[in-house]
Amino acid sequence: MKILVINGPNINFLGIREKSIYGSENYDTLLQMIADKGQETESIIEVFQSNHEGAIIDRIQDSYFDGTEAIVINPGAYTHYSYAIRDALASIHVPKIEIHISDITQREEFRKISVTAPVCDKQIYGQGLKGYLMAIDSAIEIAQERGK
Repeated sequence: MKILVINGPNINFLGIREKSIYGSENYDTLLQMIADKGQETESIIEVFQSNHEGAIIDRIQDSYFDGTEAIVINPGAYTHYSYAIRDALASIHVPKIEIHISDITQREEFRKISVTAPVCDKQIYGQGLKGYLMAIDSAIEIAQERGK
């Protein structure tokens, strides 16, 4: 299975930013966890990270043409206000899982609102980095249920 993991702004600063919220493991740790999950599930997993909204939209659109069978996305702060990313996700008809490292329901009011979750099949939050592994499993399961 071909899975695209998209990380939005500041996710590349794991282990640097707000360790009390996001933990002390760095972005390379996350990348290795995802690579290991790819081997475990015999999946091809590409990870894309950008701090730029347009680049994220471009990558989502490119996934329509490149054989991507599922998307796992942590839109970062764009979760709360990027209708452009929401619309791009809505255009792609593969399983889509939204992931957040922290428990967004227990944080600032603005973080409790996701404009992207309604066009995703599932939202996972508050599970730390292992939430990505859960999201990958969910994406595979949904794809298999749909006969992909």
